[in-house]
Amino acid sequence: MASEPIAAAQGRLGVLAQHLAPPEAGDLLVQQLTAGGSSSSSSSSHSRGGYDPTFPQATTSAAFPPAVFDLLALDGLLSPEERALRDRVRAHMETHVAPVIADYWERAEFPHPLVPGLAALGLAGGPIKGYGCPGLSILANGMAVVEMGRVDASCSTFLLVHSHLAMLTIALLGSEEQKQELLPKMAKFELVGCWALTEPSNGSDASALTSTATKVPGGWMLNGYKRWIGNGTWADVCVMWARNNQDGQVNAFIVRKGNPGLRTSKIQNKIALRCVQNADMEFVQCFVPDSARLPGVSNFNDTNKVLAISRIMVAWQPVGFCAGVYDMAVRYVGERKQFGSSLGSFQLVQERLARMGGTIQAMWLACWRLSKLYEEGRMTHEQASLVKAWTSARGREVVALGRELLGGNGILSHFHVAKAFCDIEAIYTYEGTYDVNVLVAGRRITGAAAFRAPTNKAAAAGRQQGHGSNGKEGGDKEQPHGSRSSK
Repeated sequence: MASEPIAAAQGRLGVLAQHLAPPEAGDLLVQQLTAGGSSSSSSSSHSRGGYDPTFPQATTSAAFPPAVFDLLALDGLLSPEERALRDRVRAHMETHVAPVIADYWERAEFPHPLVPGLAALGLAGGPIKGYGCPGLSILANGMAVVEMGRVDASCSTFLLVHSHLAMLTIALLGSEEQKQELLPKMAKFELVGCWALTEPSNGSDASALTSTATKVPGGWMLNGYKRWIGNGTWADVCVMWARNNQDGQVNAFIVRKGNPGLRTSKIQNKIALRCVQNADMEFVQCFVPDSARLPGVSNFNDTNKVLAISRIMVAWQPVGFCAGVYDMAVRYVGERKQFGSSLGSFQLVQERLARMGGTIQAMWLACWRLSKLYEEGRMTHEQASLVKAWTSARGREVVALGRELLGGNGILSHFHVAKAFCDIEAIYTYEGTYDVNVLVAGRRITGAAAFRAPTNKAAAAGRQQGHGSNGKEGGDKEQPHGSRSSK
């Protein structure tokens, strides 16, 4: 019996000896010190090959980890062109964005110096053919969104607002003159766009917008408030949605930067997508000429023509976020040692990684199928809502598991996971909240709309008949989109 305590003590001494022993030539600490030396500035050190002198036991996201999230050879479902675009975007994001983006995120600043490099990728106006746009397949666009989101959610959201909301609206619903003037410059990021639909009083109930467009000689006078408008503080071109005074229908208008009737202010204190400059926008007697109205918009339902593609891209975003978190976690648990072993050798760590990896494969496949359905002309809005809701919900679970795996470093932005942990919260809400999107899917499943609480009259009638209201009153005519928070 006496030998058991002695053996236990010897085991503990062995662990301590490993911690106190001189580092071996292959240890991470030695590699990093040899490659990059040390620095007294934590901010600058995050861009020094991923080496942080205050914690040399693991590499930061400034040196982004290799992509290892494809566990089912999903790469084989891409065409050579789609694979080449994915690889090009991946290399750019890892090389030029990863070393600096955490500091921008901490300061809640947009990384303007990175825009020329993003423009050179040729992604703006992704699915648009002509007008200087690349005319990419839906799946190729999805791959670009994944690879941008894998390194930084704010950059992917910036692109989506500019390309898949502002540019796409002009391409699908604008006049030929508007397309010729704006799209080539927007494709080069010479002009940047935003998309102003959401209002302080109307998020999920977007069709109830209160901004007005009053017809006056030579144009329109716009009045109203918009909120959560991504890129809104500095965009050159704003696609603004308002209800006209002639037939009460919703129309869209192009408002240029510098219009004296437009005032913007940055929304402060966000915890998610901190690099995205979200704006409160105030339109006060904001005059635009007749040529600024988009002729292809006759009512609110025309927003669906744009959101059909935009929602697919937003469904892809959590795939990218989770891929980055997974890749970071895999490298971290291989580098970090506790109790004399790498974290990756422990059963609970492996269980979490397997769960994360399996969920990412399912998320990727759901988005792949949705993209293919759109390309075949068979996608429904309910399918898009179902997939977007599901990937954003599963995304929260995956990044939470990644945060667990990184322990204390899981709450530091320069280890990436904490940043993604915060950013996924915006995606869970914008482009239709989780609840609204599942209700859109539920309407298709049950045939009953449940977007509105039952009115007193409907509820009373339901009680008299022995059942509650099914919420169909007025609901079947609605096309709720949910808050575009952070977009």
